[in-house]
Amino acid sequence: MATLKDFRDERLRKLDRLKELGFNPYPAESHRTHMTGDIVAGFEKLQGETATVAGRIVAIRKFGKLAFIVVKDVSGQVQLYLNEADVAEREEATNRLGIADLPLLDTGDFIEATGTIDKSQSGEISIFVKDLRILTKSLRPMPSATEGFTNKEERMRRRYVDMNVNTDVRERFVRRSKFWQATREFLNARDFVEVNVPVLEHTTGGADANPFVTHMDALDQDFYLRISHELPLKRLIGAGFEKVYDVGPRFRNENYSDEHLPEHVAMEWYWAYANWQDGRQMMEEMYKDVLQKTFGTLQFSLGKFEVDMSKEWEIWDYATVIKEHYNIDVFNSTLDEVKQALLDNKLEVEKTENRARGIDKLWKNLRKNVAGPVWLVNTPTFISPLAKTNPGDDQTVQRFQPVIAGSELGNGFSELNDPLDQLARFQEQQGMRDNGDEEAMMLDIDYIEMLEYGMPPACGWGYSERVFWIFEGVPAREGVPFPQLRLDYDETTRSIYSDVTFEL
Repeated sequence: MATLKDFRDERLRKLDRLKELGFNPYPAESHRTHMTGDIVAGFEKLQGETATVAGRIVAIRKFGKLAFIVVKDVSGQVQLYLNEADVAEREEATNRLGIADLPLLDTGDFIEATGTIDKSQSGEISIFVKDLRILTKSLRPMPSATEGFTNKEERMRRRYVDMNVNTDVRERFVRRSKFWQATREFLNARDFVEVNVPVLEHTTGGADANPFVTHMDALDQDFYLRISHELPLKRLIGAGFEKVYDVGPRFRNENYSDEHLPEHVAMEWYWAYANWQDGRQMMEEMYKDVLQKTFGTLQFSLGKFEVDMSKEWEIWDYATVIKEHYNIDVFNSTLDEVKQALLDNKLEVEKTENRARGIDKLWKNLRKNVAGPVWLVNTPTFISPLAKTNPGDDQTVQRFQPVIAGSELGNGFSELNDPLDQLARFQEQQGMRDNGDEEAMMLDIDYIEMLEYGMPPACGWGYSERVFWIFEGVPAREGVPFPQLRLDYDETTRSIYSDVTFEL
């Protein structure tokens, strides 16, 4: 049975032969005039016209003086009809192949063909080829759609193969692009300004997460990869921006799950002179707009959940739902009572457990069965160190979180702009961090200084591409084009590149 190395060796032989004949197997230029999908869709108008197409060979058949090649580009595929009497002779200077050179082509190669648009005797829309050029000689065979490419490890490691064979995977990332495009369009239409803020930070904050650490040689100092866009964007509000946002990657040094990746794309916006009620109303509109533009619907079947994003959102009070489900008083319970509730619900109790983290675990256990859309409001102050408290109730904050299909798909609140209050909350968080909670927030004095110069009242919001993953109905690793994996090289690769030193 032929191995990958055998196939590669045969293609290397063909590559050498092309070079011997004077061809450049990897020219820089192409002269495409039409997409294959446009030719098929617009055949009635295009019949009889001359077109040049370019793409990857997915099938080759030869019958005496006739040959048929199916070529694919991003828009679709079309058949090339080659008759020995019509195809131009070989011309090495222009990389034009003759009919006798067809045996040097393989599936996976990229070619360019010029000819007349018509139908074959069998009724197949075709390009009746006059000129055929080689654009790229491939050295490895691409699995066919009929063979399938289903091994999860292989698919993740060679996503470029996965997207070629499983075109639905490639289409997923077209939708992912539409999701972020629609996000930007919605905000831009409301006069928000996109400002890219740094990824490297002296002090990182804006979320409960363990950061990645790196070193900058130029300054000889350690930096953190940001875990959130929040604090730099709020500095911009202090700088005079009134509507600002950023879309980009953030990094959290935590484990993989179906909803979390250590690196992922997120968006945050901040809106001066608005409060959490203004933000909540805008986000209901934004979810509908972005999801409709991305998926073309607002009705979703997501695992065990049927979600209708066009309906009115429910509003849940944090303390009330915790009391109803666990008989725990969020504000007056002891750590021991919280630990017992965790044990009763078969949830993990860590050595460094604290009330805030424990109560949050109870909420997340409850949340997993909520179809939504639901707004969770009035979060306890000790869980939300960056949000403003409710008037007349300093135990809760003006925070709004969407719960959809068992997940929290965003986070927003009226931003805390009292520098003394913020300093006290930072110090409380730093104390938790000093006591072993690596996800607690760091004390950021520079941010406190900004608040002392003055920041207007503002509402802030953030969501990540987890929103896309949930509505796309895929786990996190399937929802990104190139998920991180442990570095490894298979034995075939090691044998093919025997003169390369592989160091893990």
